[in-house]
Amino acid sequence: MSIISEPEYRYNMLIKQFGSRAEPAFHSESEQLGVWGRHWGCNNDVGQLRMVLMHRPGDELNIVDPSKRLPDIGAFGDPEKGWYWRGNSIPDLAAQQAEHDGLVAALREEGAEVVFVDKAAPGKMKTVYTRDSVIAVNGGAIVTRLGPPIRRGEEQPVTRTLAKLGMPILRTITGTGLMEGGSFAFLTPKVAVVALSSRGNEEGARQLEEVLRTQGVELLRVELTGYRLHIDGLFVMLDPETCFLNPSMLPFWFLEKLTELGIRQIEVCPDDKTSVVNCLAVRPGRVLMREGLSERTQAKFDKAGISIRFVPYDNVALGGGGIHCSTSPLIRDPL
Repeated sequence: MSIISEPEYRYNMLIKQFGSRAEPAFHSESEQLGVWGRHWGCNNDVGQLRMVLMHRPGDELNIVDPSKRLPDIGAFGDPEKGWYWRGNSIPDLAAQQAEHDGLVAALREEGAEVVFVDKAAPGKMKTVYTRDSVIAVNGGAIVTRLGPPIRRGEEQPVTRTLAKLGMPILRTITGTGLMEGGSFAFLTPKVAVVALSSRGNEEGARQLEEVLRTQGVELLRVELTGYRLHIDGLFVMLDPETCFLNPSMLPFWFLEKLTELGIRQIEVCPDDKTSVVNCLAVRPGRVLMREGLSERTQAKFDKAGISIRFVPYDNVALGGGGIHCSTSPLIRDPL
């Protein structure tokens, strides 16, 4: 018969008294503050915005070559290098920077701390649309894996930036997973939605769901039609009980789910610019938006108690994304 030695006994007692503890959970307040310095992440899309990741347009846009015109698709582009720019004129960098500076100033005035991507990767001319490279959830960040070649690589400077901030990275989408932040939205703190499209596939959704499941969050999947990219051009939350959406581009079951969750729906109308859906709630019932809202829809916002701050953003939007696309919340007040 084996008899435990005195040193082994003491060691076992030491481990028993000072050993590993699974509780409290990683995303609990005590763990976040005690280990990571602050409570990181978001469990909603409408709480007071406390920290947001952005990138001021810069030298990366010099990759756009005016001699590379693709008249059949109404754009400039180089299929071999992977870059493209829609429209009839090349980017006006000074105008973009002025609009971006205006958005930054508005966000700061609305109570958000703005942090910037460390440095754009060379030639990654879509970096201004920071929404797509990181999804903040309760307790930390999920670094995404962007779809098209021109955007693949934006993840690296974003990862570097998050590390410098001290924000926990809970997951990086890997393997053949594709996921972009504009494809994700919280409906409630316990229900979220992800769009499946050319920019987000089932494998990316599965990896995202693994993180959310540990927090008790249900992930719905909406399949977008045709070549539509992200859900944030079709749907955004405005306050905990109100959303703004284009119902003609979303499946009926999703509209029913919103009703089941008690979320009232403000619908775009024919007089609205479709781009106005790509807006950003900075706190419950307070939204930053581009011009283009009709009087009819404005009246619906007023009736719902939603206030709007209009921010000029047309030049930045020429690159394919609006205010929502250009802002990636890292910390919001929880609901």
